Amino acid sequence: MIAIFQEERLISIVEYLKSNKRITIDLICELYDVSRDTARRDMVKLEEQGLIVRTRGGAILPTLSKEVGDYDQRLQAESSSKLTIGRTASALIQDGDYIMMDASTTVLHAANALTSKHNVVVTNSIEIAAILTRKDSTTIHMLGGVLDNKHHSVYGAKAIEMLNDYHVDKLFIGTCGLTEEGLSAPNEEESYLVRAMMQHADQVIVLADHSKFGKRLFNRVVGFESIDVLVTDQELSSAMKEKLLACEVKIVLAEGDDQHD
Repeated sequence: MIAIFQEERLISIVEYLKSNKRITIDLICELYDVSRDTARRDMVKLEEQGLIVRTRGGAILPTLSKEVGDYDQRLQAESSSKLTIGRTASALIQDGDYIMMDASTTVLHAANALTSKHNVVVTNSIEIAAILTRKDSTTIHMLGGVLDNKHHSVYGAKAIEMLNDYHVDKLFIGTCGLTEEGLSAPNEEESYLVRAMMQHADQVIVLADHSKFGKRLFNRVVGFESIDVLVTDQELSSAMKEKLLACEVKIVLAEGDDQHD
């Protein structure tokens, strides 16, 4: 075997983990023809970079996603996918519907694509509220509370209290992570508000692009039993799809292909 430099080995180890979930010291020695001391040094280096979690005799990839960018970064990420999902989701809104929208950047695309008339919209997003001011015959109710400068949204006890005054036909929410355990978010405040929104809507519609698949963040928001529709842009894994369908969640692909009646 041709010897490779440490940096090349580290990249190769991470790629192996993406496909195989776990690697051992012995396997690193075998794959790269290095000593156990060298393999251990590779593991230490990867752990210092935050790329792996060391386990007894080996390593796995971190299962917890921690990085959530600011609003502009999130808006640019997977923008074409979000645009397609937003257009598909907006088609679910009928004339006269009372709806609620959270501060997700994917939901913002649904607001932008809105063509129905005489809608009443409740939102905690200052960006969505601004977009809806340009929609004729749309009435906007803005939740009050603490303004999150980073995410351009309102949160807190006051926002949750105000929700008690409303009930809507449909709730549109995004998610930072989507696993077989359900939806997750980076902080509790966001989770509290979303869960409260769900209590005041007849139908819960989740918008999530493929980059959210398999991502688990710190705080679990809800399981699939709490949602009614998932609008996404790519086919789900068989395990994820099975979990969703078991909870009677309708899966809609952004191209318009409805996978479940």
